[in-house]
Amino acid sequence: MHFDYDWWFGTQFKTRTEQAKSRCSENHFPDLAPKKAKEDQAYKTFHDELEARTIIYLRDGFSYEVKEIIKQTDTISLTFECMPADEAYKVGCFVVTVPFEDIVRVEVFAVHPEEKPEDMPSIKGFASAQGPPPPQGRPEERSPRRDPQDHGETPERIDRTG
Repeated sequence: MHFDYDWWFGTQFKTRTEQAKSRCSENHFPDLAPKKAKEDQAYKTFHDELEARTIIYLRDGFSYEVKEIIKQTDTISLTFECMPADEAYKVGCFVVTVPFEDIVRVEVFAVHPEEKPEDMPSIKGFASAQGPPPPQGRPEERSPRRDPQDHGETPERIDRTG
């Protein structure tokens, strides 16, 4: 999947956001038939109060939570205001620009303000101790074949004379 200009500013991002909100609402009202849900006032109120969070994961291993997408004239990068994760960065505004081709995953999830956990997950877009990105190849090589004699075992002898 390519998270290009059309994905963000066409219908796909809006569709993902609406899917997250609808699914969150349906999970909150499991006994309500989906076709009747939009007519139910409690469902509509809950749905309208939902907040959507968007997390962007980059090829280099960094991730950012989007506070607000900033529409630019160029179509090769995404510019957005970032939600700072560390206390030291909460005194200002951080505008981040990333090439669309560096975005490898986007997560959109919805949560009701009254159901938000106290401790939200930390997004490490500004972390100074960010580790290297995960390896692209096989994580481990196979261990070498064991020779039975190295472990005190006796190999079976095969009689080839007869």
